[in-house]
Amino acid sequence: MAVKDVRPGVRNEEGIATVLGLLKQQFGERFQTGQSFREQHAHTTTYLPAQLPDGVVFVESAEDVKAIVRACGTQRVPVIPFGTGSSLEGQVNAPNGGISIDFSRMNRILAINAEDLDVVVEPGVTREQLNTELRDTGLFFPIDPGANASIGGMAATRASGTNAVRYGTMKDNVLALTVVTADGEEIRTAQRARKSSAGYDLTRLFVGSEGTLGVITSVTLRLQGIPEKIGGGVCAFPTVKAACDAVIMTVQMGVPVARIELLDQMQMRACNAYSGLSYAEKPTLFVEFHGTEQTVALQAEQFSEIARECGGDSFSFTANAKERSRLWKARHDAYWASRALAPQLNGLSTDVCVPISRLADCMVETQADVEEHGFLAPIVGHAGDGNFHVLILFDDTDPADVARAEAFVGRLNARALAMGGTCTGEHGIGQGKLSFLEQELGGAVDLMRTIKKSLDPQNIFNPGKIFAPAPSMVDA
Repeated sequence: MAVKDVRPGVRNEEGIATVLGLLKQQFGERFQTGQSFREQHAHTTTYLPAQLPDGVVFVESAEDVKAIVRACGTQRVPVIPFGTGSSLEGQVNAPNGGISIDFSRMNRILAINAEDLDVVVEPGVTREQLNTELRDTGLFFPIDPGANASIGGMAATRASGTNAVRYGTMKDNVLALTVVTADGEEIRTAQRARKSSAGYDLTRLFVGSEGTLGVITSVTLRLQGIPEKIGGGVCAFPTVKAACDAVIMTVQMGVPVARIELLDQMQMRACNAYSGLSYAEKPTLFVEFHGTEQTVALQAEQFSEIARECGGDSFSFTANAKERSRLWKARHDAYWASRALAPQLNGLSTDVCVPISRLADCMVETQADVEEHGFLAPIVGHAGDGNFHVLILFDDTDPADVARAEAFVGRLNARALAMGGTCTGEHGIGQGKLSFLEQELGGAVDLMRTIKKSLDPQNIFNPGKIFAPAPSMVDA
C-alpha cells in the first residue's frame, strides 16, 4: 500500500489503521486500544494537555520492539517509548497519534557483574527495583531523580537528581546501550569496558535523545560500592543567598558532599505540613556525606564550619538510618507537598541550571520575580550542580493565569541563559521547552535536525519532541 506524505502535526490515518490491524493480529491481548489504556500512556506530570496514542503494546523482548518499529516504519506511524510516565515536559505525549511501547514487562536484570561494578538491565527496570536486587552484593546504582523512574526512561532523558553532585548524571553512568533503529534492527553502542576510543560515542548520542533517535532495549550501567558510613542533616539560613554561598564554598573547597539540596522558605513550609516535620521555615540545606566513619565525621565538621561562616544555624547531623530516611523522604515528596499548598490549583514544574558561581544570583532574582508577580511557587534545588526547580501553582482553567505562568517560565529561562546556564538541567526538552532550546543553542539545533533526519528519515521516533522538525524531515 502506498503511504501518504505525513507532515508535522498531521495524523497519518491510513497508516495508523493499517498498523492497528497488524499489531492486534501479532500481539493479541498485549495490544490495547481502549480509552483508559491510551489515557494512562499519555499521562505526564505536567500541565501540558494529554495527547493520546492510538494503541499500546506491552512488549516483552527486543524482538517485539523490532517488529513494532518495522510495522510503524513501513507505514510512517509514530512510535513513543513509555517507561513509568514520570516525565515532566510532555515526553510521552503522542501529538500525531501512533503506538506507545510500554516497557513495564521488559523489567529483567540481565547480568550483575559485581567484580566489574556494572549491571545490564532491560529498560523497564526501575531504579528502586534495581537497588533492591543489588543490596546483597554491596553495590548500588546512585542516580536518584526522586521518582521511581524506569532505567530506560532515565537514560532517554539524561536524568540525574540528588546524588549527581558526587556520582554524576546518567551520561556518566551509562556504559552501553542496545537500541532498535529505524530499520528495525538492534545495535550495540559500546562494550562493557570503562573507557573506549573506538569510533563515535554513540552511547552518549542516544542518552538524552528522549526516544527521538531509536528505542532503547537494554542499558549497561556503572555501579558504586555501598558506603561504609552515611551521615547527613539539615541547616537553616537567614536568606537564600546565604544558603547558596554555603553551597558554593562547600563545592569550591572540595568537600566531597554526596547530596546538597536547597529548599526555600516556602518549600520548607510545604514539607513541614505535608511530612509532619517541625523544621525552621527558612531557606534550608539538606546534606549527606558518604565514606568511612572518620571521613564522614570530617566532612560534616567542614560543612558545619562553612555554614557558620555563612550565617547558618547550627548543623543538625545524624547517622541514624531511620532519621535520614525520613529526611530524604520529605525531600522526595517536595512536589506533592507543594501541590498540597493549594490543592485546587495545577502545578507547572520547571527547572534550569547555571554555573555554580551564579546560583545565588539566579535564585535570588527568581524569588524576587515570584514575589513581584504574586505566585505561589516553592523552589528546591540540587544546589551542588547549580540546578534548581520551581513549581508554579496556577489555575489551568483561567487562560490569563496560564499565560502568567508561561511568561514566568520564559523569564526564568532567559535569566538562566544570560548567566551562562541551560533551560533544563534534568527535565529535558520534550514539548514544553522547544523554543528555549533554540534560544540556548541556535544553529546547533539545525545539526540536531540533520542527525535526526539521518537516523530517523521517516520521523517515526517520538516526533514533536526536543525540536519542531523542518518540513524536509518528513519528505518522501
